[in-house]
Amino acid sequence: MSHTQSRTVRTNPRFARKLAAALALGVAGGAMSLAMVAPAHAQESTASLSGRITGAEGVTQVTAIEVNTGIRRTATVGAAGNYNFASLRPGTYRLEIATADGVRSTDEFTLAVAQNAALDVNLAEAATAPADTAAAPGDATGGEIIVVADRIRTMEGGEVGITISQRLIEQLPQNNRNFLAFADLAPGVQFITNGSGQSRLQGGAQDSRTVNIFIDGVGQKDYVLKNGITGQDSTQGNPFPQLAIGEYRVISSNYKAEFDQVSSVAITAVTKSGTNEFHGEGFIDYTDQDFRDATPNERRDGEKIRTKDLQFGGALGGPIIPDIMHFFVTYEGKRRIEPRDVSPGFDLPVSFFPSEYQDRFGSFNEEFNENLYFGKIDFSPSTKDLFEVSVKYRDESGESFNSGLSAFETRTLAKVEEWRGLARWEHTEDTWINDFKVSYEDVTWGPRPFLLQDNYVFRATVDNGDGTTRTGDILRIGGGTNFQDKGQEGWTVQDDFTYTGFEGHTIKVGAKAKWVTLNSFQQNRVNPIYTFNTSFNPGGGTFNDDIPYRVELSAPSGVGDPDIRSKNFQFGIYAQDDWDVTDRLTLNVGVRWDYEETPAFLEYVHDPAQVAAVGPDNYPNLINANYDINDFISTGSEREAFMGAIQPRIGFSYELDEDRRFVIFGGYGRSYDRNQFDFLQQEIAQGLASNRTFNFITGDPANTCTPSPTCIPFDPIYLTPEGRQQLIDGAPAGAGRELRFIDNDLKVPYSDQFSLGMRGRFNMLDAEVGYSHIESKDGFAYLLGNRQPDGSFFVINPDTGVPGSPFGFPPSPFGSIIIGTNGLETRADSAYLKLNKNYSQTSPWSLTATYTFTLAEENRAFGETFSLDFPSVEDYPFVRSAGVRKHRLVMAGTVDIPGGFVMSGKFQIASPRYLTRLVSSAGPPPSRDVSSIETEGNGDRWGFRQMDLSLTKYIPLGFVTDDTRVWVRADIINLFNDRNYNSFSSLTGERNLGNLNIDGPPRTIKLSTGFSF
Repeated sequence: MSHTQSRTVRTNPRFARKLAAALALGVAGGAMSLAMVAPAHAQESTASLSGRITGAEGVTQVTAIEVNTGIRRTATVGAAGNYNFASLRPGTYRLEIATADGVRSTDEFTLAVAQNAALDVNLAEAATAPADTAAAPGDATGGEIIVVADRIRTMEGGEVGITISQRLIEQLPQNNRNFLAFADLAPGVQFITNGSGQSRLQGGAQDSRTVNIFIDGVGQKDYVLKNGITGQDSTQGNPFPQLAIGEYRVISSNYKAEFDQVSSVAITAVTKSGTNEFHGEGFIDYTDQDFRDATPNERRDGEKIRTKDLQFGGALGGPIIPDIMHFFVTYEGKRRIEPRDVSPGFDLPVSFFPSEYQDRFGSFNEEFNENLYFGKIDFSPSTKDLFEVSVKYRDESGESFNSGLSAFETRTLAKVEEWRGLARWEHTEDTWINDFKVSYEDVTWGPRPFLLQDNYVFRATVDNGDGTTRTGDILRIGGGTNFQDKGQEGWTVQDDFTYTGFEGHTIKVGAKAKWVTLNSFQQNRVNPIYTFNTSFNPGGGTFNDDIPYRVELSAPSGVGDPDIRSKNFQFGIYAQDDWDVTDRLTLNVGVRWDYEETPAFLEYVHDPAQVAAVGPDNYPNLINANYDINDFISTGSEREAFMGAIQPRIGFSYELDEDRRFVIFGGYGRSYDRNQFDFLQQEIAQGLASNRTFNFITGDPANTCTPSPTCIPFDPIYLTPEGRQQLIDGAPAGAGRELRFIDNDLKVPYSDQFSLGMRGRFNMLDAEVGYSHIESKDGFAYLLGNRQPDGSFFVINPDTGVPGSPFGFPPSPFGSIIIGTNGLETRADSAYLKLNKNYSQTSPWSLTATYTFTLAEENRAFGETFSLDFPSVEDYPFVRSAGVRKHRLVMAGTVDIPGGFVMSGKFQIASPRYLTRLVSSAGPPPSRDVSSIETEGNGDRWGFRQMDLSLTKYIPLGFVTDDTRVWVRADIINLFNDRNYNSFSSLTGERNLGNLNIDGPPRTIKLSTGFSF
């Protein structure tokens, strides 16, 4: 399908409201009427089971019984013996099969989250076990039990992914109890933790904002901030209590049509529920500086800094009414004190600085606290109905600070608060299932400076020793500069209807409406920023900290409310048919369509003064520019709501042999994400509070300016609030303020995904080899809109002959023009090999290993939104992606060993990463080019390596229940103490020897203990 078909359409908001209301009423009052459309295939958070029952007369009905809760679901058996449970909660089940001779029962088997399971039962040939050894308590079927647990097959279709089981979540070593830490076992997925303990997910060459996580079928998408899911921007916190997660599935590519607002990794997780027995557990994890190796900075300084990592929590679940109603509650807390390092820029010695600044360098402690709560009640009054209600609350506080050249006093106070609630009703009939959900979310993210104090940036020109010099920042002190309060709040109504009445088909349709208010309050430079050239010393000193050459500050315009809010409406529909074409070939054919209104963007009207400033009378520089500024000026009527093109999702699987050991699979799909509101709101915010820059005439030959209202002789009064107000009052309104314009025909980012592979079963080992190609397009970018008087972009420096960007040609009296548009692209080709051996009681060990080879490229450095080096996005060449390593191997395993011990481990190794570099040359002719360079490895051949181990001892107590026990555990994180340095020169690829910051922790021992019953 051509991308030109993905156009936006302007609609009447009243139509949107009517459509949403109709959806809500229709779902609540008569959603079952959707039976006109929708082998069993799982929904986002459930499992499915289908198959054929043969070998007996009069088989008309089969019942699936969830062993731990007693919840029963019944399906009709067709004339050919086919049955289909399209939606079952993940858990342990047995089947009761009604025949003419009575009821036969199977042994117990387990269904995983999002598993599409197949089970054929031949009652005439089925292996059996004595009823008294295999039947579950309370089983009234009598007779012999049919053994089926080893005959379950998983039909994964065309998707690429992996399921993370409860055992892996509980047993694998980890440092922060983030349940997503094992998602990198899926091909092409990275779970990245930086040196500040902040973690994020990444899929292929796309950045983290393109992921989405579905918990109990509800998306956790962050529409305002980066990192994809709510609350995960710049935090050490976890998105959900790990004790509440039953298991989850990671899908790298080719997900089905029900998955929305995602263009890279989709994760679907299911929460735990109470059972017919009371079960509980508690834990405490602890480590501090005495249990870890010194960081490279501490080793250099000869002293460890105090650290602490204390994590604790508990869970309780059980029956309210056995077989009918159950509850589950959990809490997890985190208290961390982490070291952060402050080092001089350019690796200068501390003695370079005056004595009053020297204590700013060294290691410091950052504190972080988190509290996570989750509760859930399920109610099944009949075999046809299941109700669930759940609530989550998250609260984070503390400090945020990254190692570097900024002093610890510039740190930010962190604040995250999140409420989420879900109410669900699933109704089941013989040939259809309706799943209705209402959810609520309220998320706040509010970092603010620790100090309200002027910010000083010290810069210096340093001799390189080869006749050349370099100039840059060497230290930043004072208060932080940004105050933010951002988030989202709203309701979602969604309905999924599944129909299994057609032989060989599982047809599913769904619709979702969401009313969500996005909010953004952001004041940059809330503390004014003074920049000093310390190398300029007119008074004869050696370190100038008296006379700045520039001040940057925020000046509210007094017009409009700086608390920007947008009452968005979202609507999406999809249809999916999982079709067993033959007994070997299965097709997964789906399509979805999405719509979204963002009124703050659609209805925004540019200030006439801004429009006049960029008009031909005031700024003729744009007459011959390579873009038309009128395409970016809004009067409130030009912009159109996003109406996504048809998004096909097609997958297949073909079983090559009668034993179904080998399967060829593949698929293609298109998926749309969202434009981040944090980008869109900047256009509005620049009209409410302007960032003003005033340059001072100081006699510094390295920092000169042409006299004007924003370039004036320095006076010490300008270091005071009164002096700053004089600067604002003495300059024209808006003088020096940036202007932001966003393309009126803004598109929505999307990706096209293709995969092809083969799966095979070799006794206990499952193997998979595959190839995937993913292209993402229409990523958002900000460009520099300034042009020279003749309309050209590049400015040739008369002294060096090197081309530069036209920052010196803004429209008077404003600052630079910044235009927002689409155009960022990535391309990733991956080949992978995945091996998996599942744990079982008879074979008590597990192993998962995934090797991924990726060639990825991008037309802008990974994670960069501002693209100010070329006149258009098309001018940026494709270079090797800076966010993807070519080789990556992740392995994880667990094993039961004698004496009640369990040992587990996780190993990661990856090749060095690439950096993007910009090179300008005097020529002839003058040129500017972008290229990539591979960094040197931290070892002989690797760029990242980490080995983690854990050992757990279980001690049964034998009272309360047979499962009552205590346990003690030791985790060793980074066993080999690999130093994964993260600072490299973009010119040479060599490590910056003076920067000792690393990704991940040094070797750390974490001790844990807990109990369960």
